[in-house]
Amino acid sequence: MPNSVHEVNHNLPALSTISFSIEERVLFAELSAPPMNLLGPDLARDLVSLIKYAESDDKIQVLVFKSADPAYFISHVDMTRVGELKAEVSKLEGADSLALLFHHLSASRLITIAQIEGRVRGVGSEFVLACDMRFAARETGIFGQPEAAFGLIPGTGAAQHLTRLGGRARALEILLSANDYDADLAERYGWINRALPAAELDGFVKSLAHRIAQFPAAGHVTIKQRVNAIALVAADEVSRDSNLFVEGVRNPESQQRIQSAMKKGLQTRDGEMELGRMLGE
Repeated sequence: MPNSVHEVNHNLPALSTISFSIEERVLFAELSAPPMNLLGPDLARDLVSLIKYAESDDKIQVLVFKSADPAYFISHVDMTRVGELKAEVSKLEGADSLALLFHHLSASRLITIAQIEGRVRGVGSEFVLACDMRFAARETGIFGQPEAAFGLIPGTGAAQHLTRLGGRARALEILLSANDYDADLAERYGWINRALPAAELDGFVKSLAHRIAQFPAAGHVTIKQRVNAIALVAADEVSRDSNLFVEGVRNPESQQRIQSAMKKGLQTRDGEMELGRMLGE
């Protein structure tokens, strides 16, 4: 039977952008940061709190992330509040940037699964890439790394992950085009594990999460450590990308392009429904 949240979360501070439930050894987290799940300081703070709590409870083996908004999983970083993120992320020991927060998640003992519906771009894409597995709704999943349109490099690991997953040529296509990719193409490029019909996605992820959670936790840790030794980029490499992103944001041309995009609908719910097309214009 699912555990009552009130029986297990007495050490967890109130979260304003994430709701969750615990079923046996699986924690299901639902992201909700209206109007479009931008990753700003509030969501960053709640992610830190949730990760610290889940890691502190030995009974929790699997952490599943999904969105309360079927159109947006995590749209991207809140460009107007980038300077406020470090204070929140630094509450996780050893992390002073989103890049290191995501790297921590990849290295965590927890098995993490992203259940994706809607748009996941920029830092949102990098968040799901930091998760151990990614499954997306075929009808609604949209993926993108729009940074190149502003003269920027992705700052939280996309270049590292996508090159390892899809190869050099596909990583360059994704990163340089700043375009949108549907779930079927994302699956073909290795961006996600599978694209599934939306009606099957929830049941599939729940079944997989519970199947994994029933096996010995020590095996999870050893397997993940060995796979990470082969495939996970070093923390200093993602830190370098983070520094390059911050440097790029200060560039006057990048600022001009960001402001121009804001006027055309960047960071508005309707304006970003087809962000890839808008950036190409």
